[in-house]
Amino acid sequence: MNHPTIHLPASALILLIGVSGAGKSTFARRHFLPTEVISSDHCRALICDNENDQTVTADAFELLHVLAAKRLKRRRLTVIDATNVQAGARQSLMDLARQFDCPLVAIVLDMPEQVLNDRRKTRTDRSFADPVLHRQRRDLWLWTRYLEYEGFSKVYRLKSPEEVDQIRIIRQPEQ
Repeated sequence: MNHPTIHLPASALILLIGVSGAGKSTFARRHFLPTEVISSDHCRALICDNENDQTVTADAFELLHVLAAKRLKRRRLTVIDATNVQAGARQSLMDLARQFDCPLVAIVLDMPEQVLNDRRKTRTDRSFADPVLHRQRRDLWLWTRYLEYEGFSKVYRLKSPEEVDQIRIIRQPEQ
């Protein structure tokens, strides 16, 4: 069986992009070392012991950027686990990639609405109101259509749980 493949440079900034419940954190745990992944939720928890506390979001993203910069400075593969659905939210991360002259890769988890709704019903760790998810889905549609023009060297779009389950990641060796 021929599985879809994602080819990643040895040193890169990878943005996972998708609405809440799309499976970004699960994808990150499956394919990357825990030390390679910087999660906005984890950064919230580091600040206030609650990854769902949206009142510390600004501080959490400040911490996320500091950690990403430290890793990129050392040419370490760095994965950002956040919604990243709006171009403005991605800009400062894109600036970091340019600052450290590393490739920028987008992995978009663009799941069908029914999948998102089903997952939302089974999540006990948090709840999102319909308007939040509708806004995130709209932003995903509006702001990720032209990722190639934003400066991403590669864009991978996964459109179903089956595609996510079958994906293989191949890392290019250091040069």
